[in-house]
Amino acid sequence: MTDIKNVTVFGTGVLGSQIAYQAAFHGFNVTAWDISEEAIQAGRERYRKLAQRYIADGMPQAQEKAEATAEAIALTTDKAQALADADIVIEAAPEILDLKRELWKEIGELAPEKTILCTNSSSLLPSDIKDYTGHPERFLAYHFANEVWKYNTGEVMATADTKPEIFETVVEFAAEMGMVPIPVRKEKAGYILNSLLIPFLSAAQGLAAFGFAEPEDIDKTWRIATGAPTGPFQILDVIGLVTPYNIAAAGDETSQKIAAWLKENYIDKGKLGIASGEGFYKYN
Repeated sequence: MTDIKNVTVFGTGVLGSQIAYQAAFHGFNVTAWDISEEAIQAGRERYRKLAQRYIADGMPQAQEKAEATAEAIALTTDKAQALADADIVIEAAPEILDLKRELWKEIGELAPEKTILCTNSSSLLPSDIKDYTGHPERFLAYHFANEVWKYNTGEVMATADTKPEIFETVVEFAAEMGMVPIPVRKEKAGYILNSLLIPFLSAAQGLAAFGFAEPEDIDKTWRIATGAPTGPFQILDVIGLVTPYNIAAAGDETSQKIAAWLKENYIDKGKLGIASGEGFYKYN
């Protein structure tokens, strides 16, 4: 069993809110940081909705503690306060390298010596961030799939500078917060899950963006031909369209055209996925 008791999550968006809630649900003291009062109030509302999801999905003990868990998470816009007694910090900021580097520079300066430093980046290498933390020996990646309470893989990936004991502690901590630990033995952008998922989703977006087929028909093809329960655009709506946009915008010329298509046809129109009520599909 690890000594981790106090968990800090940077970011209260779709995945950041899930990480914080999952940790709190499994008994950790959780503090969440975000950039503004508006953002943290939105985060509080996400926690309350997650409580209902845990109950609806029949998670063990959800009836007894799901709603209390949502209210137990501390929220702040003060980085120093968020980090004051953190045993581990998990960053879930937007998938923009310069933004993450700047944020980690601040976290590294404020975090106590005991704090383990984790990025949840879905596609960036932790080696591209580690030097900005000031503490590369205790920095690594800890990645979650969307809907963490159901699809509960916890991919743990070190850099060449990460102390082995830090890596092993995070693997053990992942199990303690209800995840299935997946040790990634060599540094790989996208870990295991997104090394498989991102090319699949990018191929689907390319088919739609360049006019080969409509998203609904691409999804239908995938579901019928493979027996999969969901198609790529249904998956994108669960993820939310901002993260795929950021990944595409940082890619090659073809990827940037896909990013422009996402922005013009969906993001600029407020169609961000399930969380906004509409993405490629409409939701109640």
